[in-house]
Amino acid sequence: VILRLPLTDSPGRSNVRGCLSNQPLIFPPGLGANLCDIFPIPPCLPVKNPVQSLRNTLLGGIPMIVLDQENKLFTLHTQNTTYQMKADQYHVLLHTYYGPRLRGGDLSRLIQFADRGTSPNPNEAGHRRDYSLDTLPQEYSTCGVGDFRLPSIEFEPADGSRLADLRYTGFELKKGKYALPGLPAFHGGDAWDTLVVHLIDSSWKGSVKLYYGVLERCDLITRAVQVVNEGGQAVQLRRCASLCLDFQRGDLDFITFDGCHAQERGLNRAPLRQGVQSVESVRGTSSHHHNPFVILCGHNADEDCGICYGAMLVYSGNFLAAAERTHLENNRLMLGINPYHFCYTLAPGECFTAPEAALVCSPCGFGQMSRQFHRAIRENLIHDPLEGKRRPVLINNWEATEFGFDAEKLVSIAAAAAPLGIELFVMDDGWFGTRDSDFGGLGDWTVNESKLPGGLGALVPRIHDLGMSFGIWIEPEMVNEDS
Repeated sequence: VILRLPLTDSPGRSNVRGCLSNQPLIFPPGLGANLCDIFPIPPCLPVKNPVQSLRNTLLGGIPMIVLDQENKLFTLHTQNTTYQMKADQYHVLLHTYYGPRLRGGDLSRLIQFADRGTSPNPNEAGHRRDYSLDTLPQEYSTCGVGDFRLPSIEFEPADGSRLADLRYTGFELKKGKYALPGLPAFHGGDAWDTLVVHLIDSSWKGSVKLYYGVLERCDLITRAVQVVNEGGQAVQLRRCASLCLDFQRGDLDFITFDGCHAQERGLNRAPLRQGVQSVESVRGTSSHHHNPFVILCGHNADEDCGICYGAMLVYSGNFLAAAERTHLENNRLMLGINPYHFCYTLAPGECFTAPEAALVCSPCGFGQMSRQFHRAIRENLIHDPLEGKRRPVLINNWEATEFGFDAEKLVSIAAAAAPLGIELFVMDDGWFGTRDSDFGGLGDWTVNESKLPGGLGALVPRIHDLGMSFGIWIEPEMVNEDS
């Protein structure tokens, strides 16, 4: 179905805004010709135009999370995107759609069932050879039970088997954003809706909760996973990804951001080939070398047009981001804690929570995706005391003094800067411990009064008297051997 509409918001004025004027909207095969059922609208269209009015008429009033309990169908809507999953007749949770916003409908009809000679069939499917976990798009992939692609989770119970056979058992729907105790996560109260999907592995009575947070205005969907040992014996958790996202297409580009110290986040882009492509860190930190943020996109996607999917991990430790293109031209994206040397023993009744992952889909290129991520991170992830306020103009003493300063030198720098309109003075490295070089002192967070007589209580008021605020440099992630 091809629909052509003029993309203008006033007579005689063409409004591109990231999409070409009079560009056809092409609906994928199988979605049907019912405009009221399926109507994706690119988010880059201006608010005041005929297309947006039609969109509001067709899509307005739809809640962020729509449940069809009879068919075990879950549809998540943001302002411009739709995400859908469904538990099938065997209680396997299938991923059915993620892309431009749709009005509704059961999109499991897009899944192609066929007899694949090298893909086994589960026992409950009987002689149905067109049903295999190895070929179906799964919401959270399993291992050891017929799916030979990247697994999301892996258990090792007492018998040494490494299996995971997760089946749907129920759901919870909550207003507001879920929380992850002890972990950073997006926040924002009633601007969010939360869906929790319950899965169980009956072989050892392990339960898995899949958390979904929906922030409609930013086109953001967050994911998190919680594993609980409800059995009577300890089990080892060997792998627990935060995000599994299956695509029923393989012709995508994989974009990563790589580099080294002082040269981080260089963009690398390549078409996905058959097999697994990945970036990772096993350094204990996410590292300068690879960033836990990746993009899958169409071959022609650029800043202003084309479909793209951004995925980030809200975690600063070891990570793995992997994309697998299969021989059947499907693709699976995996993001989470790196399974290398990962082993967490779950005692009976104990719970493990994986870090949060966040998704943004943009039908209008990287620019729209970036802006949505930036907005969500600024407003709903960073706990910023200056939120909504203009950032102060600051001066930092490092380049002027490095470690060699005292209180008088700092005050002289601030006194020279204040008449220029500089509003914040930041005291840099060297104010604590025996910190005269980078070989000592880190970890001794007490003021070096040989440099700063009277400590901060004597220095800070002198900076304030100049009409400037005072800031302090700190590096809590490192410690010197002499600390």
